[in-house]
Amino acid sequence: MRIIAEATVREWARQHAAAGPALEHWLALTRRARWGGWTDLRRTFARADAVLAASGKPVVVFNIAGNRYRLIAAVHYNRQTVNTLRFLTHGQYDQEQTKDQ
Repeated sequence: MRIIAEATVREWARQHAAAGPALEHWLALTRRARWGGWTDLRRTFARADAVLAASGKPVVVFNIAGNRYRLIAAVHYNRQTVNTLRFLTHGQYDQEQTKDQ
């Protein structure tokens, strides 16, 4: 998969040192992946969740660093790209207003 805004993920890792190694691991696994669909993605990230964003478009929520953080991304299987959108702590993600954005 080609990761869109990989530099942003590295910046998140810098800002959240506790999540740094887990984000680097996510980058490595995602770069090597060739997902054809949701089932393939779940083979790599068994705890990922598919949700609808407020826009109505599907996104994937990846649990990072033992479920302490959430990385939200749009996965385009047909183009083999992952567009990283947001990185939140578990608490931020659980706030109802954040889920609606």
